[in-house]
Amino acid sequence: MNTTKKAYTLPPVLYESPACIVLNKGCGEAMEGASESAVDLPALLKESYGTSLNRDGKPFPPTAVHRLDVPVTGCALFARTPQALAFLNDCFAQALARKIYWAIVEKPEQGLSSLASQGELVHWIAVDSRHNKSYAHLEERSDRKQAVLRYRIIGEGEHYLFMEIELITGRHHQIRAQLAAMGLHIKGDLKYGSRRSEKNGGIRLHARSLAFPDPLSDEDDPVKRPYIQVVAPIIQPDRLWQDFERVISRF
Repeated sequence: MNTTKKAYTLPPVLYESPACIVLNKGCGEAMEGASESAVDLPALLKESYGTSLNRDGKPFPPTAVHRLDVPVTGCALFARTPQALAFLNDCFAQALARKIYWAIVEKPEQGLSSLASQGELVHWIAVDSRHNKSYAHLEERSDRKQAVLRYRIIGEGEHYLFMEIELITGRHHQIRAQLAAMGLHIKGDLKYGSRRSEKNGGIRLHARSLAFPDPLSDEDDPVKRPYIQVVAPIIQPDRLWQDFERVISRF
C-alpha cells in the first residue's frame, strides 16, 4: 500500500514582516486545528519560516490571528511573535481591523422584495459545537454573541447575487449564518442551505481585503499607527468570479 503523503506548498504570500504574514489561503487549507483532510497552514509556515521565542525561551510558531473557515479563501493573517499576536488580537477585539469579503449568493426563490440593496445585519449568534454550525437569532440571550456585518449587493445574474460584505465582528461562521438567517445561501455552502456543492468542496466566499495597524510601529496608540492593507486576488478566477470583478469595477 502506498503511504506516501502528498506534498503541499505554501499559498501565495501577500505580505510579510518580522511581526506577521498574510497568505492568500485556498480552499481546503486550515488556519488552525487542521483535520487529516485539510492542509495545515501553521505547519507549512513553521517549515518555511521557523519559529520565534516567547518570554520563557520556548519556541513560538506562526499563529493565526483570526479564522477563515476551511472552504473559504483569501486574506489569512498569522502572527510571527508573541508580541505581535497579543497586539493584533487586541486590534481585532477593538474592531480596528477592516475585513472585506466577496460572496456569490444563490438568488432566493421568493425574490428580493424584502432585501435592501445595502444595509447592516445585526444578529445574536449561537454555536452548536457538536455539529460545528452557528445559528443567527434576532433575540439577545446570555449564551449568544452579537454579530454585525454590513453588505451591499453590487450586481446580479440570472441565478446569483454578487455581494460585498464588511465584517464588523468576528464570530464562528458569522457571514454564512447571518446570510442564511436572511434566506440567502452562499454558492456551494451545503451546511447553510445551498442547493448544490462546488466541485472542489469550497464555497463562494472570499476574504478579499484586510487592513490592520502595523505591529512594528513605534506609535503607542494603535489607532494612530500606519495601516497595512492587503488585497487577495481570486485564486481560481472562473467565469462567475470574472463577472463579479467586472461588476464591482464599475462601482
